[in-house]
Amino acid sequence: MNHSTKQNKAATYLSAIIQHKCPRCRTGNIFESHNPYALREGKYMKMHQHCPVCDQPTEIEVGFYYGTGYVSYALCVAFTVMFFGLWYLLFGFNIYDNRIFWCMGADIAMLVMLQPVLMRTSRVIWLSWFVGYHPNWRSEKAAAPERTNPDQGGNW
Repeated sequence: MNHSTKQNKAATYLSAIIQHKCPRCRTGNIFESHNPYALREGKYMKMHQHCPVCDQPTEIEVGFYYGTGYVSYALCVAFTVMFFGLWYLLFGFNIYDNRIFWCMGADIAMLVMLQPVLMRTSRVIWLSWFVGYHPNWRSEKAAAPERTNPDQGGNW
């Protein structure tokens, strides 16, 4: 068993999302930059047009990534619920002090700091709902998207 086969078997759906890998092969990087905080270069959200490994197009149709707002919202709500639960376990809430306001402030600060990661993750999740894992991705070519317009590429 060679190294690439081991790497492909080890990549699960969840690990591919966390590592921002292509949903079709779970090997290629979706984003050009590995650093979600490369804000000065403007590349933190720049995606490859095709997966560099399996050639899966990342832009399936014009405006495809508008739906990621819903995914990002769900990720933020899940993070906030977990954060409030952890805060409650560690510090508790009381009607006689302002710990709830400290919790809300810390949660907002964490969400602002995590926003580039959450935005990238929501794009990978959204793409994975429309492009499934293909076990024979090495031998079978990726399907060309039907509703793309090269003049409108990247207009999301």
